[in-house]
Amino acid sequence: MSKTAAAPAPAAADPSRWKALVFIALAQLMVVLDATIVNIALPSAQTDLGISDGNRQWVITAYALAFGGLLLFGGRIADKWGRKNAFIVGLVGFALASALGGAANGEAMMLGARALQGAFGALLAPAALSLLAVSFTDAKERAKAFGIYGAIAGGGGAVGLILGGFLTEYLNWRWTFFVNIPFAIVAAVGAWMVIREPAGSRNSARLDIPGVILSTLGLVSLVYGFTRAESAGWSDAVTVTLFIASAVLLLAFVAVESKVKSPLLPLRVLLERNRGGVYLSLGLAVISMFGLFLFLTYYLQVVKGFSPVKTGFAFLPMIAGMITGSTQIGARLMTRVPPRLLMGPGFLLAATGMLLLTQLEVGSSYPALILPAQLLLGLGMGTAFMPAMSLATYGVNPADAGVASAMVNTSQQVGGAIGTALLNTIAASATTAFLTDHAAQAAAGGAAGKLIQAQAMVEGYSAAIWWAVGILVISATIAFTLINTGRPGSGGPVASGSGADSEDAEFKVPVIAH
Repeated sequence: MSKTAAAPAPAAADPSRWKALVFIALAQLMVVLDATIVNIALPSAQTDLGISDGNRQWVITAYALAFGGLLLFGGRIADKWGRKNAFIVGLVGFALASALGGAANGEAMMLGARALQGAFGALLAPAALSLLAVSFTDAKERAKAFGIYGAIAGGGGAVGLILGGFLTEYLNWRWTFFVNIPFAIVAAVGAWMVIREPAGSRNSARLDIPGVILSTLGLVSLVYGFTRAESAGWSDAVTVTLFIASAVLLLAFVAVESKVKSPLLPLRVLLERNRGGVYLSLGLAVISMFGLFLFLTYYLQVVKGFSPVKTGFAFLPMIAGMITGSTQIGARLMTRVPPRLLMGPGFLLAATGMLLLTQLEVGSSYPALILPAQLLLGLGMGTAFMPAMSLATYGVNPADAGVASAMVNTSQQVGGAIGTALLNTIAASATTAFLTDHAAQAAAGGAAGKLIQAQAMVEGYSAAIWWAVGILVISATIAFTLINTGRPGSGGPVASGSGADSEDAEFKVPVIAH
């Protein structure tokens, strides 16, 4: 087997790569912040714009559908037109869509702005990750770069809760949109000045239009199916139809991709066991994370009576844990141990934090229970996410870096949609069962009735968190069993690869001719 020795040289020789990381990380922070910051502002925006309770969910759903449905398309556009170009266009478009959302004067304008944010986010997110993948090829430098990126990807959502609370409480909800504009301008100008793509890393193949249509419709059906299941139920006719349509469309997509000359998503990107293991374990882990953010936010605000700002600050231990796990544990050990020995234990440590939270009660102490649980969860997720983000694009042909990066985002987006719907449904069922068992006390009213209502909510959260623990254990099991590559540069256990994957990567992925 031969190596293409020249591949790492451009990144190693480029003196501006670390400056580029600053602007890539800033753009990633903006996208991740936006995912949670709007949640905090939603009640105020709904009142101002006269959005009905039935349509309120579309402020979140419009973004999720556009983002999740167009990710693979966005990743391939980045491969074809250039990641720097896609990155800058994504930033400018996201800023304009944010300005439209902040200036919204009605429901239609708001929903249109959110859909546009999702569409440009689907171009921006894979371009950002693939720029890192093709720019940082030295094992130690890559570990540091992905440690920073992973910390932002993991902790940015909780930062959004703090920032969203401040902006909503002390200014108004419109600033949760306008705040994206300076982020985007700084990142776009910086990217234009310092980012340099390695030569020969674009994919000049014709765009796979059938693949674009099938994947977009399939992913939109899947994400919307889980979103609708949360409100309408799993047995709802439209929900079931969406899931069936999604399965048919995605199976047709796989069939098309296996036949066409220049597929949107080359199956070799998915079928290499290490990358497949990353996509699967990461998607499952995000199911747990999204559910936890939701339940802890409601627990702290509704049960404990925290303000939005205080709730945001209550998530700081998790952010600290994620940053420490990514930059001090994951980044330092990634060049010394195989990825599975970081991802597997990381997910198990996070599961331990989740396990503590199954003990939640109405009167639980924040310092004694919630704080240590968040620290463990953050440390575990940070440690696991960092090598996962790096390995998801390692060994892939540079021309496929964008679509491989899009798969990371797709697994997280679908995982988030599943997590919100599945765990919320479990929590709601447990809450209803508790209220049914204590119907007489709940009907009594007064302080006793309110206490039963609070206990019922906490019972629901606890039941759902038990499921989250199990899902994280499954993530760890997948990481231990599927991910078998050695530490960077070791040449140690290799995966059976496929196709055009490059062996330039530090993780030894063999090239096997078709």
